[in-house]
Amino acid sequence: MTLATGVPPLGPSRKCWRVPEQLSARVPVEQRGSGLDRDAVRLLVSRGTEVSHHSFGELPKLLRAGDLLVVNTSPTLAAAVDGRIGHARVVVHFSTRGDDGRWAVELRDPDGRGTTRARAGGPAGTEVRLPGGGRLVLEEAMSGRLWWARVCAGEVPGLLREHGRPIRYSYTERDQPLSVYQTVFALPSPDGAGSAEMPSAARPFTARLVAELVSRGVQFAPVTLHTGVASAEAHEPPYPERFSVPEASARLINGVRAGDGRVLAVGTTAVRAVESAAGADGVVRARAGWTDLVVTPERGVRVVDGLLTGLHEPEASHLLMLEAVAGRAAIDRGYEEALRRRYLWHEFGDVHLLLPAEDPHTEHCSRNCR
Repeated sequence: MTLATGVPPLGPSRKCWRVPEQLSARVPVEQRGSGLDRDAVRLLVSRGTEVSHHSFGELPKLLRAGDLLVVNTSPTLAAAVDGRIGHARVVVHFSTRGDDGRWAVELRDPDGRGTTRARAGGPAGTEVRLPGGGRLVLEEAMSGRLWWARVCAGEVPGLLREHGRPIRYSYTERDQPLSVYQTVFALPSPDGAGSAEMPSAARPFTARLVAELVSRGVQFAPVTLHTGVASAEAHEPPYPERFSVPEASARLINGVRAGDGRVLAVGTTAVRAVESAAGADGVVRARAGWTDLVVTPERGVRVVDGLLTGLHEPEASHLLMLEAVAGRAAIDRGYEEALRRRYLWHEFGDVHLLLPAEDPHTEHCSRNCR
């Protein structure tokens, strides 16, 4: 299962900017100073091409009663495990659990600095010795770097609990405990499934902030999408992932869409899940299974009015989804401001809230025509 074609290339202007290395968030915000919590990151707000700058703690004041936040409850796995091929050390990134019990995995080479670098995959039949006496055998290529593999002697969830650690990329400063990579919305899965990498747009939420949002009339609709690996070396379209939209959340989303509220997704994973459960009529129905949906400007969105997301690199396919939600001009303007104001990128970085552009007439009437 791979999606290597059918996604339009990013526009030429995207090639004209790069994220300076010093704008990579190397540690979580709460480790950057005394008394800071997760919500101390900055929040860039785009309403069309209008941009404003805030702290994430101001989010309750930027939303309104009746708005609905769609959140991903997938837990983050300790998905990186050391192994050996012959005498060579490798690191296995466990990405996605298949219905047949196999896992999509990526093999990487340790770089001597506590992180990893890309490694050529395969061939089929390659055997990796794992901690605790387990073995992993590559069986079938899934993409250029991902393989379907079977683990012999032991279950993967137990292996990850005992020997795994969170996937870490070279822009980070040091290893972090798994708790740093869990969001406030994460729930354990009965089968041990989860996300290889944190659904990071939700990381700045704290229990206190969620309580304040609820007290102001903002609602939450939980969905699940188990996201796979997305290494910094390859900006590829997303491949099929497991998702679930429960009946209660579908009813809640449809009710908000029928009223005056806005449906705002927390993260690109939440967009992919809810849009995968929407029919051509825009009605969301309870669904669970695999989705191969790629949200592009050509496809558009049927449900989501806005999006809270991290900042993405210029080649990332996620930018096509952002354009589908807010339009190319809004994304270009927002990223111009993010670079100018030196916002921080990646999973420990700052966040971007894309809201619908306000209609001045509607806004005037809402204030004066009651």
